[in-house]
Amino acid sequence: MPTVKVRNLKNKEVGEIELADEVFDVEYNEPLIHAAVRNYLANARQGTVKTKTRGNVRGGGRKPWRQKGTGRARVASIRSPLWRGGGRTHGPQPKDWSYKMPKKMRRGALRSAISERLREGNLVVVDELKVETHKTKEFVGILSSLGFKDGAKQSKVLFVDSLDNANLILASRNVQKTKVVNGYGVNAYDLVFHEKIVVSKAAVAELNELLDPKRERKGAMKEAA
Repeated sequence: MPTVKVRNLKNKEVGEIELADEVFDVEYNEPLIHAAVRNYLANARQGTVKTKTRGNVRGGGRKPWRQKGTGRARVASIRSPLWRGGGRTHGPQPKDWSYKMPKKMRRGALRSAISERLREGNLVVVDELKVETHKTKEFVGILSSLGFKDGAKQSKVLFVDSLDNANLILASRNVQKTKVVNGYGVNAYDLVFHEKIVVSKAAVAELNELLDPKRERKGAMKEAA
């Protein structure tokens, strides 16, 4: 089991914690993580872009001139894609880009990504993410204490804690390059995008419960029964 130092918000060691091998010591699987990130980005696409075809453009109900005898090319409508102001041929239309990724693959990607962050030394466990006020200044001070902010230079940091921590959410929402989620809101894209991961002890227990493969096997057995 990997053992990690537990720190407080002043970056002082206050203890140790043993992390489960099944969740935090998993082999790095780059193709699986890549598939999970692509799935996340595809599901986030709105797919609302739309261009007008010749049937959607207003006007063009009357034939501009007769079919024969004028010496000009025959034209059925001034809203033809060949004309200025006409419709567009083969333009983008509204589309649902989302698709489902198997739950086991998605959770496997999370285990692999979070384990890699731990091996890199970029996963920090804190005893609790207690913020006294909702002021941004206090949150910026926490970033500086943990070594994530040095003047204008700041790392991209993902905080994993309970969403009931209202002060943490309010204090962090105006700070760029930071995001606050709970254990159930962690996804492969955030783990790859953010350089540092800060997890509270409560969130560690939540991640263990969510990502434990034994729990997945029990669920599969119940479904089969």
